[in-house]
Amino acid sequence: MKQITKEWLSAAKDDLIVIEKIIDDDLLSHVVAFHAQQCIEKVFKAVIEEYEMGLVKVHNLIRLHELVIQHLKIKIDMSMLEKLDKLYIDSRYPGDLGLLPNGKPSLKDANEFYEISQKVYEYVEEIMR
Repeated sequence: MKQITKEWLSAAKDDLIVIEKIIDDDLLSHVVAFHAQQCIEKVFKAVIEEYEMGLVKVHNLIRLHELVIQHLKIKIDMSMLEKLDKLYIDSRYPGDLGLLPNGKPSLKDANEFYEISQKVYEYVEEIMR
């Protein structure tokens, strides 16, 4: 594994660690969504670096997934990626604070976001060894 790939995966792991520290706090469910999105984005960028796919200045998980799918044999719930993309944009700025159509993500939503980000991270970390 290339050094830059390791650095992207390490940064993604940091997002998982943050999530683990706040996962049970209902007030921070939108922050969980933000870090879950960031984790997956960084994991996908690790794949891009490992396979020398060029400089990609994209944050959209759907687009990044399209770029890396040929290297991944993992089934990913695309609707979850779409939700995370929406929450990522909204949670960065005051106002909507990362709202779903029915409001702020619930703890159940936050746990689902954590699970998908952890699953993607662990899969890629394993195949890159």
